[in-house]
Amino acid sequence: MVTSPQKDPSSLLSEDDREKAVQRLREAYAEERISHEEMDKLLDQLLTARTHSELASALNSLPEEVPDTPSTIAAAGGRIQRRGAWRVPRTLKVESAYARVHLNLSRAVIEHPDIDIELQLGTGGATIIVPRDAIVDVEGLHTGWKDLRYKPRQRSHPGGPKIRLSGAMGFGRLKIRHARR
Repeated sequence: MVTSPQKDPSSLLSEDDREKAVQRLREAYAEERISHEEMDKLLDQLLTARTHSELASALNSLPEEVPDTPSTIAAAGGRIQRRGAWRVPRTLKVESAYARVHLNLSRAVIEHPDIDIELQLGTGGATIIVPRDAIVDVEGLHTGWKDLRYKPRQRSHPGGPKIRLSGAMGFGRLKIRHARR
């Protein structure tokens, strides 16, 4: 559900609420859980809705969301690398005993407002380059041997993805930086 329980059902919608609802509708259509005709009908309802209750009634007709299955990138040794215009899944697991990891999300296709990246690394460092407007949360990440190198942006731009890093790193260092352009 896009609307939160604290909001008054009769209160007017914000553009952010409407955009989240449209995104949920797009995802249901892309996953082939609704037909083209249903999407057109619901899109019209979402775009003309003025209150949270009108938005909720349109969204309640959508099928239940399918839980996200994580994508896994794994290697015993060597290098794990993603760069360019690669599609970032909602949940990404990176597992390795000895590999060096380099994930560049600066030009990646990011379709979700929240991205969870779970690192399970033994030895070998990792470098993650995030988009300029990304908000990075490293609270769920545990490093064993070396510290984390990350300097948060002083001014973040609204609308960027939130990237949550979790998991554990043994003997490597994790470097996170924002893309320069």
